[in-house]
Amino acid sequence: MPISAIGAVEKLTAQLDSNNIVQYQLPLAAINDDGEQQSIDLNPLIGKELTLHFHSKIACKHCGKTTKKSYSQGFCYPCMTKLAQCDMCIMKPETCHHHLGTCREPEWGVKHCMVDHYVYLSNTSALKVGITRHTQLPTRWIDQGATQALPIFKVSTRLQSGLVETALAEFISDKTNWRAMLKGSNEPIDLKVKAAELIPQIEQRLADVALKFGSDAVQILDEEMVEINYPVSEYLTKISSFNFDKTPIVSGILLGIKGQYLIFEQGVINMRKFSSYQISVEY
Repeated sequence: MPISAIGAVEKLTAQLDSNNIVQYQLPLAAINDDGEQQSIDLNPLIGKELTLHFHSKIACKHCGKTTKKSYSQGFCYPCMTKLAQCDMCIMKPETCHHHLGTCREPEWGVKHCMVDHYVYLSNTSALKVGITRHTQLPTRWIDQGATQALPIFKVSTRLQSGLVETALAEFISDKTNWRAMLKGSNEPIDLKVKAAELIPQIEQRLADVALKFGSDAVQILDEEMVEINYPVSEYLTKISSFNFDKTPIVSGILLGIKGQYLIFEQGVINMRKFSSYQISVEY
């Protein structure tokens, strides 16, 4: 008999095991007061039939109200306009305005933005630069589908990380080509060599940050590169994506998981994109 579960989509959770293979789970939040959150182990389902059925209901993950459209990965429009985690500065940390007293939620900003952040190099579809809070390693790398990652700077705030990232982004990409990432074709990169090449090129920008925030604002790190392996039995040569808004039932043999994507024989689906969508899962 197939096993079924129902709930609201949350982003895939993941951990690296002792062999640096990602172990994935699909959390389903309870959709009523009587329900319980469930978590489906996905790795054992690779090679098996998996069906996801969207039931045409989206409930904001902050206020719980039904919304016709999901904003900022799971919020209704009013919450999207008032929550700090939905502000533009989350996407562009160099525009952080907490110090100006205009943060939508100052206490949230203190907890999430006024904390240590890392600036890192990773190999996703190619070499890229990124940032993340100190608590989000290696989760951030896994979410982006990185096969290699190396933290190169540690800073004290999100704003500072954004200033360093934009400096590096003048020389390398800060974006992932998700289609190329899902083809699994990226060649290994010696990230330590790349870091040694890049850091001297942004010395003046680093000096500017130090002048503004203090001499210890940016710490250059000497860390080991992390290798990440994904549970994928077969990569697709042509990438097409499923969309619950257009195709409410996604079904097929699960070939693997990489980043926040489930890979089926006929295409992929970005589960994080559909946060707060109420679905049933059969496997």
